[in-house]
Amino acid sequence: MPNLQEPKIISGNANRALAKAVTRRLSMHRGMNVGLVDARVERFNDAEIFVEVFENVRGEDMFILQSTSNPANDNLMELLIMADALRRSSASRITAVVPYFGYARQDRRTKARTPISAKLVANMMVSAGIERVLTMDLHAAQIQGFFDIPVDNLYAAPVFALDIKNEFRGKLDGVTVVSPDVGGVARARELAQRIGAPLSIVDKRREKAGEVAEMTVIGDVQDRVCIIVDDIVDTAGTLCKAAETLMEAGAKEVHAYITHGVLSGPAVERVTNSVMKSLVITDSIEATDRVATAKNIRVVPMAPIFAQAILNIWHGTSVSSLFDPETLEPIYDGMYTAA
Repeated sequence: MPNLQEPKIISGNANRALAKAVTRRLSMHRGMNVGLVDARVERFNDAEIFVEVFENVRGEDMFILQSTSNPANDNLMELLIMADALRRSSASRITAVVPYFGYARQDRRTKARTPISAKLVANMMVSAGIERVLTMDLHAAQIQGFFDIPVDNLYAAPVFALDIKNEFRGKLDGVTVVSPDVGGVARARELAQRIGAPLSIVDKRREKAGEVAEMTVIGDVQDRVCIIVDDIVDTAGTLCKAAETLMEAGAKEVHAYITHGVLSGPAVERVTNSVMKSLVITDSIEATDRVATAKNIRVVPMAPIFAQAILNIWHGTSVSSLFDPETLEPIYDGMYTAA
């Protein structure tokens, strides 16, 4: 049974800003100071990772907040070693809070003699002593089945819906939600239903991996404000080309709402110089200085929903209740006002 004092949060180096924001929200909810567990997560001269926890965690309900984003291998090893340290320190339960789950795009064998790395990572996490996982917008839903422990997958769509209703107040009749490919239709449809907007699809065809040869718009976007919805933006090449295709098809303007802003390589420059009016991402991956200062990139905070999910897990209550607007709106009270 979880300890009935307070949930204990420990953080690696992947996203300290989000971890601190989550503890601030928990402090607000609990009416007392909830800080990060005092620990050091550092590297020896040969880059080996070392973890030392300075507080007593025996019998405690521990939550490790660590995205496995770039550098994915280092951040994953930090997560595993922290879990091992807590397990050997007699923590009652260890929950991995992984806002961005790396290796999720390697969720199946696409050709002969290739790995299913997402399954390997799941096995490693369980072997390290992790007993529950809390994440957001897994790239593939079947990854939940790779674990033999409970996995709570939060969705950014309810928060995005609040943001869209606020940003496009009075203009929602002219908004169309767009999926950048056929595989993302379910994700786009959910957001479209939440804001009462029609749905369109950009059908892309590749001649070879990494290169998009042709894009076709399915649906009417003439004189519409188009909102592209996806889970990951990496180099942003496909996203920017999709925005151009929508503008050529008669769209009035194009925006994008994407959960995980990987934004590697030339991504920031591509987005800044693209026809998109704005790219909205979450802070599941800590924003670099280039991302934070980009004129048309905006970050939506996920600390409120993660803090509430942690409390719900700690209390043993429903996490899926956070998908309902009636539950979510009070959590973001003062930040968004529904149209």
